Amino acid sequence: MTLIDSKSQAGLGRLHDAMAARVAKGELPGMVTLVARGEDVHVDTIGTVAFGSSEPMRRDTIFRITSMTKPILALATMLLIEDGTLALDESVDRLLPELADRKVLRHIDGPLDETVPARRPITVDDLLTFRMGHGLIMEPTFDPPFPIVLAARDLQLVMGPPDPRTPLSPDEWMKRFATLPLMYQPGERWQYNTGSLVLSVLAARAARQPLADFVRARIFEPLGMKDTGFSISAEQSRRLPSNYMTDFQTGKMELQTASGPAVWTTPPTFPSGAAGLVSTIDDYLAFARLLLSEGTHKGKRLVAERSVRLMTTNHLTPEQMATGGPILGGQGWGFLIAVATAPEEVSSVPGRYGWNGGYGTYWFNDPTRGLVAIAMTQVSDALFNGTMTEFAKLAVNS
Repeated sequence: MTLIDSKSQAGLGRLHDAMAARVAKGELPGMVTLVARGEDVHVDTIGTVAFGSSEPMRRDTIFRITSMTKPILALATMLLIEDGTLALDESVDRLLPELADRKVLRHIDGPLDETVPARRPITVDDLLTFRMGHGLIMEPTFDPPFPIVLAARDLQLVMGPPDPRTPLSPDEWMKRFATLPLMYQPGERWQYNTGSLVLSVLAARAARQPLADFVRARIFEPLGMKDTGFSISAEQSRRLPSNYMTDFQTGKMELQTASGPAVWTTPPTFPSGAAGLVSTIDDYLAFARLLLSEGTHKGKRLVAERSVRLMTTNHLTPEQMATGGPILGGQGWGFLIAVATAPEEVSSVPGRYGWNGGYGTYWFNDPTRGLVAIAMTQVSDALFNGTMTEFAKLAVNS
């Protein structure tokens, strides 16, 4: 365990004590945290991999990172753009002809056959910024039972939670998705998640190979991310913790079984760039450092500086930020990454960027401080019970 510097010891001690207190109270069985500045890295392992277990969390514990997959998909897309196989402003129709000539609902809660023509095609930029015209509906609740939501569920398109996985191949998924109208006009509104599912199909077609193969060759292997993937070996799967979430009807925290270790030993039919990866804290640090260094890894440039800046710069209007609901929380949005555009709860300096995963993982880079901060557990409650906000505040001040 390497301490960042002597002045940080007290701050890191406060961070450890706060997270250990939450484990002691039974809010989560354990977690792994990381705070890094430059080559100085502090990793802390707290608690166990499951409630009632004696097996400790370890630095190489493998976590289901769910939506922390999205920034990796954004990087893959930027590599394809640098290769010349995609362009930000191009219509997706060239590679996704299923989405040509889109129709748009007249009313978000209306019948599927009451539509108007889309004013323009969906672009690659629309997918990266979640402004394609389809995604989670924030009002009055997440995905209310409107006809468009029920139709997506019936088609097994898995627009929300990552589990259970869709049984559909990418081509079949796209074929079914194309039977639905858009919810809003392309470019009009920020809506979570669907853009990254569509982009998963688009990126694979642009790369002319499965998404899993492309990201392994162009991202994971160059960065040494040996424990990151859409599937892992049986031996690696034994390093997965149990995952939990509170049942809000009963108020009890319950073990979730849809994403057990055996699931991860089989490559998925649809490698989801929305939520499909597992990783370790050190693997994700390699990715985070690549962005913090604006595209270089161990002195070698892997992605253009401009690509990283586009990924980590806000692209939304103030109105789109304001209507992003509690998921966006008033933040800006780069390319599949949240961006703080003003002083906020965690930091008084704008520019912090990152994202979290719905099973209890959390990451941000703070370029002003040269800081990477990552926390990984497998308790979904950690994202909304104050655990990750407390982690972030203490990490920034460590």
